[in-house]
Amino acid sequence: MSILNVLSLIGGLALFLYGMEIMGSGLEKLGGGKLERILERLTSSPIKGVLLGAGVTAIIQSSSATTVMVVGFVNSGIMKLSQAIGIIMGANVGTTVTSWILSLSGIQGESLLMQLVKPKYFTPILAIIGIIIIMSTKSNRRKNIANILLGFSVLMFGMDSMSSAVEPLKDVPEFTNILIMFENPILGVLAGMILTAIIQSSSASVGILQALSATGAITFGSAIPIILGQNIGTCITVILSAIGASKNAKRAASVHLYFNIIGTILFLSLFYIINSIVHFSFLSDSVTSVNIAVVHTSFNLLTTALFLPFTKLLEKLAKITIKDGDHSDMFSVLDERFFQNPQYALDQSTTLTSNMAYIARETLDLAVQTIDGLNEKLDSMIIENETQLDNYEDALSKYLVRLSARTSGMHQSRQVTMLLHVISEFEQMTDYEANILYTSRTKAGKACTFSDKANVEIETLVAAVRDIMDRTITVFVENDMVKAFTVEPLSDVIDMLSEELKKRHIARMRNGECSVETGILFTDYIASLEKISNHCKNTAAFVIQMNDATYQIHSDAHEQRRSSLSYKQTYEEFRKQYALPFANTLEDSDK
Repeated sequence: MSILNVLSLIGGLALFLYGMEIMGSGLEKLGGGKLERILERLTSSPIKGVLLGAGVTAIIQSSSATTVMVVGFVNSGIMKLSQAIGIIMGANVGTTVTSWILSLSGIQGESLLMQLVKPKYFTPILAIIGIIIIMSTKSNRRKNIANILLGFSVLMFGMDSMSSAVEPLKDVPEFTNILIMFENPILGVLAGMILTAIIQSSSASVGILQALSATGAITFGSAIPIILGQNIGTCITVILSAIGASKNAKRAASVHLYFNIIGTILFLSLFYIINSIVHFSFLSDSVTSVNIAVVHTSFNLLTTALFLPFTKLLEKLAKITIKDGDHSDMFSVLDERFFQNPQYALDQSTTLTSNMAYIARETLDLAVQTIDGLNEKLDSMIIENETQLDNYEDALSKYLVRLSARTSGMHQSRQVTMLLHVISEFEQMTDYEANILYTSRTKAGKACTFSDKANVEIETLVAAVRDIMDRTITVFVENDMVKAFTVEPLSDVIDMLSEELKKRHIARMRNGECSVETGILFTDYIASLEKISNHCKNTAAFVIQMNDATYQIHSDAHEQRRSSLSYKQTYEEFRKQYALPFANTLEDSDK
């Protein structure tokens, strides 16, 4: 084998691995988080789990990616360990699809149809289509499809290059002698395990073995242990992903390892026991790429069929190995394992931000209750919620900043930016809700009371603020663009109400109808409620801006929108809805 063959082999291997990476990445991005959500929801039985695991892995062409995803689900508490086991088994079955695709290069036949089925002839067509798509479109979805086509073409070209490069090895006795060593089951398993652990892909290592089969020097006796070792080697990626994860996530990773180790031991033991009795003659025959695909598929199907009735035992073994300990917290869904699919990570972040919104809304109701009277339970609940949203903001901000480096496309980038702004807005809402509590503490400590008229005025303002918060939450959670454009007019009505209430109270203080202390407390309540409204307006604006990059938030754009007919109509509706029930008189003043 010449130096040129070695260079060709290295180049072919590089193209093969790169093509597999491009194709897998394109498939994951094309899924856009949908595959993950399917896995998350539809795992009610082990059989369903196996089918889903096999299907998802066949689509994204990576059992490691599927299993790492599952470890992330278990770590975050989205999925139970018992649900994960079936998916892990199915992932092993799904990864065999790659070996069948790669075996196409070994198709024999001289007819035009058989020649066109060979990858070396149809992949150039796919590559040309992929290039045309990339050069002619700006759509991320179409570019992902193009990357899949190009990745597959590069992969198959690399496979063909490797096969051509190693073909001269069939005449090298030293190479044949090395392969004979792997007929020893232990050495063969170790070789397959080490190769796969290094490149962290069983699909890729099986593909390399299929390329080497072109030499004709690899026999069934050496191929079988290597293939089984490759299944064990692929566990290294999952084990590494479980470092620092919860106990259940580590158990999910250990299930993957046990499944492959026990399956390999049982398969090899049974195979060689039968061989000692009947003496399989085919062990010394050369394997083809199709034979390797058959062995790979047979092992994973048989192992899955064998273990499927005993998923509880696998779960118990994992629990014995990894003892009970810590439990995942509410932020465990912010798992960096999901960075391999940014859209899914964004979906998880959005879910947590929605939780922030609901907590902020609950805290508003608690805070306004303190205006009428303060008690210890209300006090502690408001402070607890405010602290909780501080923690939410801290965890989400750090996660999103790290995630921003992994996003692809303008939409995902805008989504990250929007979430970073929105989590800050919801957190600041609870700050002002806590300010309402602090004002109520002062009010209670000084034994101040408001007149009936002042209480009605505040109730009107509170009703408007509750309305704007409800609308804002709907805008964010449901991406409701119709309601989004009603938030700004309502916020302006609340600003108008706030100014009117301040003027009335100042007038009462000037005329000696209420004390300065009471007037300050009244004004503090109004200021906090007005600030909450402003943060609602900002939140809706950021959601609109995510959907429409031309939308402007600055004051000039606001003034321009105020002149539109739709804005004026909406503003007038809210002004009538939240009109004060009486004119500005100085009767029934505060005490």
